[in-house]
Parts: sequence; C-alpha cells; structure tokens
Amino acid sequence: MKGLMIQGTSSDSGKSFLVTGLCRIFSRDFNMKICPFKSQNMSNISYTTHDGLEMSLAQALQAKAAGLEPEIFMNPILLKPRNEKSSEIILNGKIFEHPAEKNFYFEKFTQNEGINAVREALNFIGKNFDAVIIEGAGSPAEINLNAHEIVNMRIAREADVPVVLAADVDRGGALASVVGTLELLGRDRERVKGIIFNKFRGDINLFRPAVEWTEKYTGVKVLGVVPFAKNILLEAEDSLSENFNKNLKGENFLQGDEAFNAIADLIKEYAPGLLRLVE
Repeated sequence: MKGLMIQGTSSDSGKSFLVTGLCRIFSRDFNMKICPFKSQNMSNISYTTHDGLEMSLAQALQAKAAGLEPEIFMNPILLKPRNEKSSEIILNGKIFEHPAEKNFYFEKFTQNEGINAVREALNFIGKNFDAVIIEGAGSPAEINLNAHEIVNMRIAREADVPVVLAADVDRGGALASVVGTLELLGRDRERVKGIIFNKFRGDINLFRPAVEWTEKYTGVKVLGVVPFAKNILLEAEDSLSENFNKNLKGENFLQGDEAFNAIADLIKEYAPGLLRLVE
C-alpha cells in the first residue's frame, strides 16, 4: 500500500512526533487523505472516540493533525499495564476477555485475534485513504520478540511500506543505536530506506561528519537531522518521554494546530527526503 513507516532505535525516539508532522504535511500541503496507524500501543493514557471506544492518545492526535476524526482502525490494539507482568488488552476499542499475561499475548493473541484485527484495519485504510503513515513501537531490534511481534517489521511487511529509522540524538549513543539496530534486522534491513537523527541541539555543522560516516558505514541515506523542538508540546503517553507528567503551568508551548503546523514545518525544512518516500 502507499505510505511509509517510522520505526525507532528506542522508545521516545520521536516516532510519534514525526508521524504527527507527516500527517499534517500530507493533509495540509498535498491535500491527501492520509491515515495514521499504529497496530499496537501500550499506555494507561487513552482517548475516547466519538462512538465511545478506547484508543491510543498518540494516534488520536495524529488523526487530528491529518484533519480526521480519531477512529479505532487507526489503533486496533491498546495495552494498558496492570503491573509488571500483566496488561489489559483493548481490542478494537473494547476490553478483551483475557489479559496479556503468562505468554498468552505473544503465543496466542498476536497470532490470532491480534494480527487479524491489524489486517482488517490495514485493509480498510488501503481502500479508503490515499496513503498511510505507520508508527512502530520501541525498537525493531528486540530479537527476543521478533517471532511474535505485530508492531514493527511484521507490520511493515504486511503493509509493504518502506521504513525510516529514527534515533534520539539528545540522549546520546545515536550512532551506535542506528548501527546496532540495522545489524540486528536481518533481511528486514533491506526495507529501511532512510535514517532520521531527531532532537538535535547545537551547531549542525559539528554533526555533519557523523552523518557522512553513518551513510558510508551503513549504506543507508540520512534523510534529515531534526532540531530539538523545545517550544512544541504533544501530550505524552510514554512514561519515558520528557513530557510525561510534566508540570506545564506557565510554560509557553505551542499546542494543537499550532504545534502540528510547527512540527510539519520543521520536517519540511530539515528532513524533506521523508516526503519523497510516500509514492
């Protein structure tokens, strides 16, 4: 199908940020009917749709950035952690009868009800939208989960879309995380068509040698180095995010449509190569 997928080298690498901006760009500037999608998300913070169903907050924001009403097919599976070993499964907006625990989720759910719901959602999107912008979860290099995952490379294969790998420069170790992730992808490495270094602070000229080295070493094009957006706020759902539970009183952040437009403009300026991947 037409579209692309943003995967990350870690949690909070800026995947949601990039997908949100791309949804606004294709909707605002190209007049496309663009659909955000994340097959499986994990958060206790959710969004209630117009028809009373529960979905991920991130995909709800991305839908609004695309000028759409948030709908369940944009996020068919939401996991709400109960404790360190068990999560409540929200399937197509409703509580599933069995919690995700004791390997049930990976050994049974993802291979049956889970992947079926994902395929139905992708099929609907393919028939009703011009393109899809898909968000992965965590890292695709978690080889202990690869046989059963339904949120990273398996979804890229199901949708048959190119993948862009996002790395968080602000946290450090971005070069190692990019190289290590690519090394662990196996045959799926061929699907990665670009790299984005996200949350960059400082003089970009000092980082250019890192970009050149990355391209030469990996053979994958660096599509952009996106600056740290300190004045833009997207409501956080990830406990690893710097905005999670942040006290925003008195802060001068861009939010809503202003934030969506600002993110879109950043991507257009610093990572225009992303746009060319949606063919």
